[in-house]
Amino acid sequence: MHAPLGQNRKPGPKRPGILRIGRIIASLCLIGIGGFSLYTAMRDDGLQQPKPAPETQAASPATDAVPTPATPDQSTANGMTRSDPHSGANVEKMVTGDGSVVTKYSPRPRDGDGPALIDATQVGQDPRMAAMPNDSLLEDSPFGRLPIIGPDGRRPMDQYARPWSGARGTRIAIVVSGLGLSQTGTQRAIKELPEEITFAFAASGNSLQRWMQDARRGGHEILMQVPLEPFDYPANDPGPETLLTSKPPAKNVENLHRAMGEITNYTGIMNYQGGRFLSNPDAMEPVMRDIGKRGLLFLDDGSSAQSKTEAVAKGTELPYAFADLQLDGQLDVNAIMQKLDELERIAKRNGQAIGVASAFDESIDAISKWSEEAAMRGIEIVGVAALANDPRKP
Repeated sequence: MHAPLGQNRKPGPKRPGILRIGRIIASLCLIGIGGFSLYTAMRDDGLQQPKPAPETQAASPATDAVPTPATPDQSTANGMTRSDPHSGANVEKMVTGDGSVVTKYSPRPRDGDGPALIDATQVGQDPRMAAMPNDSLLEDSPFGRLPIIGPDGRRPMDQYARPWSGARGTRIAIVVSGLGLSQTGTQRAIKELPEEITFAFAASGNSLQRWMQDARRGGHEILMQVPLEPFDYPANDPGPETLLTSKPPAKNVENLHRAMGEITNYTGIMNYQGGRFLSNPDAMEPVMRDIGKRGLLFLDDGSSAQSKTEAVAKGTELPYAFADLQLDGQLDVNAIMQKLDELERIAKRNGQAIGVASAFDESIDAISKWSEEAAMRGIEIVGVAALANDPRKP
């Protein structure tokens, strides 16, 4: 009775509480993490840059150090390497006597990708700059900027000539003339004819500078057409500032310069009509001499059987060429195609041939179709300058 139920048990051993056990575990974890961090920080894993020794810092200044340039993708003698070869520059690093790192940057040679510095003076002008004239091949005049031979002897007929393969196969030049006289015809010719076709711009045409730039951007070689006196002048008048056999040589040269100043970037001069003028050596000689001394060629369209172009050109050392056929005497696509086939036969017989046409719709259609098939028959269409008789060429 004096010992109530449950009060007569002996006290058992005391147990630590759950909270006390958790604190112990947390403490052990913190100790472990701290120890591992200290070990990692103290261990030499090769990731740290070695500090220069005190005696190195007292060595001679950086100006006395001799740099040791690196070669691409190789280590230098003191462990430094050039940058990633895909970077935009070469980077050379070197350690000087006081332990400091000197970095040298220099341009990496271009491999043709990415932006490029374009040289407008190269022979066979870069297509990206074809609409821009080479200033060293121009001189100012009262009639505009006229072509001249450059200080280094470079000629406009070389600068603005359309590049070609150089192969001695069958070569044909096709000249589409009268550009600038009709806006629709000019626009269609530039848009639809292949870039191998040579364009001739009439000096009396409109918006010539704009059309010239469009044509050059399209890869075309171009000529300037100058009006010359025909046999039936003045009943048949080629236009203002026509060169006449009755005019003094100085006046004809002046009118020539007026025509020349209309545009730039052409390889030569082509006649617009001119049967009477081309048959008169006395009238021709001063004009052809001026064309030649300016580094241009002269293309005779072959329309006059009495032309003295060859004799005068040889006497003045003027590069010249003759057209073999007038392609569109008959304005019919099938008839023009037949003329083009005849031109091909002439070229295969002689190695080369030149055909001329005007910027009529029928001519553009026929030339476009024929040109697509010419390459499959082993024919290379080239610019007129490639076929000129040139005194500079052997």
